[in-house]
Amino acid sequence: MTDSRLRHFEALYSASDDPWNVHGAWYERRKRAILLASLARPHYRNVFEPGCGNGALSAALAPRCERLLASDGAAAALDAARKSLPPALADAVRFEQRTLPNDWPDGETFDLIVISELAYYFPLPEAAALLARAAASLAPDGELAMCHYLHDFDDRACGTEALHRTAGDMPGLRRSLVHRDQDFVLETWTAHGGRP
Repeated sequence: MTDSRLRHFEALYSASDDPWNVHGAWYERRKRAILLASLARPHYRNVFEPGCGNGALSAALAPRCERLLASDGAAAALDAARKSLPPALADAVRFEQRTLPNDWPDGETFDLIVISELAYYFPLPEAAALLARAAASLAPDGELAMCHYLHDFDDRACGTEALHRTAGDMPGLRRSLVHRDQDFVLETWTAHGGRP
């Protein structure tokens, strides 16, 4: 992600802990509920959520996993995420500042990676690099869940359809779920035959 884009997100989160109203907006609450209900397992060992923003999804994922790595490029977003996490969940969640795709947590294996409202901020070649690293980090039978807004907006660097098609073309991944409505598409893939 470019320095100018990171500065943009720093400014947004410095001005507000919730610049997109992800805690209160019906679209966000409904999408989060559908995403959580679409995950194949009730519990996961090791989960990665890149682009966690202010931690609304992190707080919802944490009760369903032993360990959650939640990262964001913007320090102000991570501050908001730490503040919003209920203290009872703090032991399960590790927040880290990472600039993706280059600062991917190599060497870690995840049985769930959730990329939500993130990948369209990257030009398609960078998004493809991000998705390739995600696929390579999945444990055997691990899941990749992707959820992205369908409509155009100013900050978008690539289209949702192209992103999800790129994920579907990753070797070693089998599509397991598709949910599409007028506002967003949610898809999950499972790693088959070991790591892709």
